[in-house]
Amino acid sequence: MSSTVSRTQEERRVLAGTLVGTTIEWYDFFIFAQLTATLLTPLFLEPLGESNPGIAQILSFAMIGISFFFRPLGAVVAGHLGDRYGRKRILVLTLILMGIATAAIGLLPTYASIGVAAPILLVLLRVIQGFSAGGEWGGAALMAVEHAPNHRRGYFGAYPQIGVPIGMILATGLLYILRVAMSPEDFIAWGWRIPFLLSIALIFVGYMIRRAVEESPVFKQLSQRKAAEHTPLRELMTGHTKQVLQAALIFISNNAAGYLVIAFFISYTTKVLEMPVAPILLATTIGSVGWLIFTLVGGWLSDKIGRRATFVIGYALVFVWMIPMFMLVDTGNIYLYTLAIFVLTVGLGLSYGPQSAMYAEMFPAQIRYSGISIGYALGAILGGAFAATVAQILLETTGASVSIAVYIMVLTVISVAAVLWVGETRGRNLHLEEVEGEQADSTVAH
Repeated sequence: MSSTVSRTQEERRVLAGTLVGTTIEWYDFFIFAQLTATLLTPLFLEPLGESNPGIAQILSFAMIGISFFFRPLGAVVAGHLGDRYGRKRILVLTLILMGIATAAIGLLPTYASIGVAAPILLVLLRVIQGFSAGGEWGGAALMAVEHAPNHRRGYFGAYPQIGVPIGMILATGLLYILRVAMSPEDFIAWGWRIPFLLSIALIFVGYMIRRAVEESPVFKQLSQRKAAEHTPLRELMTGHTKQVLQAALIFISNNAAGYLVIAFFISYTTKVLEMPVAPILLATTIGSVGWLIFTLVGGWLSDKIGRRATFVIGYALVFVWMIPMFMLVDTGNIYLYTLAIFVLTVGLGLSYGPQSAMYAEMFPAQIRYSGISIGYALGAILGGAFAATVAQILLETTGASVSIAVYIMVLTVISVAAVLWVGETRGRNLHLEEVEGEQADSTVAH
């Protein structure tokens, strides 16, 4: 059997473990984002929602963004521990932490029951979610990429990436079913809690799969040579700040455009364009299928033509499609809306699939978990954290959706510049020998 088709049992476990974990993490994250756009504002910001709906919507989108500020902290802690004690342990801990926070949101009393304490507790749980998400992605990406054959790193690295669209499919699909199956009154009264509480079962499944995965071979090599006994965070901040900045800037356009699909469009189409919620959720689910497919294509393609070229193609599609996309969305036609979102996911997938491999290839083994986690988290702050909030503010101040398109286009130019700044990374050795060689060359140079 050809090497392209055959995989070892361990490789299959790794791919399953990274995929299931990131899917559950992002399902938890997206359930909140989806409901923020349609329901949580009146439940948790009740007085403001009645007196000033526009400001209330901006603040509710800001609750999505608040958690992003704690991603770097999660990335620092998880990255440091992951570089010292292994990828596997930290992945299990972040998964459990996210599940606990998500289930707790499903049990949280609303403003009508406990007043101002409700939004305060909601924000605290969002902080825990953000902390967990900050540590999750880096470990999952490295488990996939460091287990991969050299010529398939992009494809293996795309597996934790497709946890995002699969999490979206689960979140929006479940909300669509509940919206259709329940009366609006029942959904508002108690039905919205179901998706959050289901996280408990998903976490158990993810834990069982992840605990069966072997530790990363690169970390095993580090452990054998006792290379993990240094302080990875200090080394990262003193010698690799440029790579952290590059990683952050590469991600901002993809993350910002993605959060238009995840959060902003659901609010915009239902409240401004007055389209029904259920078809919008179904359209978002269909778009997420495209995101899944083209993320895998992006990882695979980056193994063939390189990470840089794949990123540039993806971002070029995002840039070119922005204005036509908003023109289609503004028609208020559900079929044109679905088309607009699906085409956008082509560019999103191609500029997301290669990310795990490219980031891993940018950092030496001893600080890799810290480096890619912090770069990813900072990129999420600069890109997606307040993308929906900025989009809402632009809409309120200009009255024209094209201003949002221009905002994303500017971010896309920045991300392309960062990709070109890094250059091609495909083919770099991820193992410790390269790191030791680079350190020796650096010593000689100085």
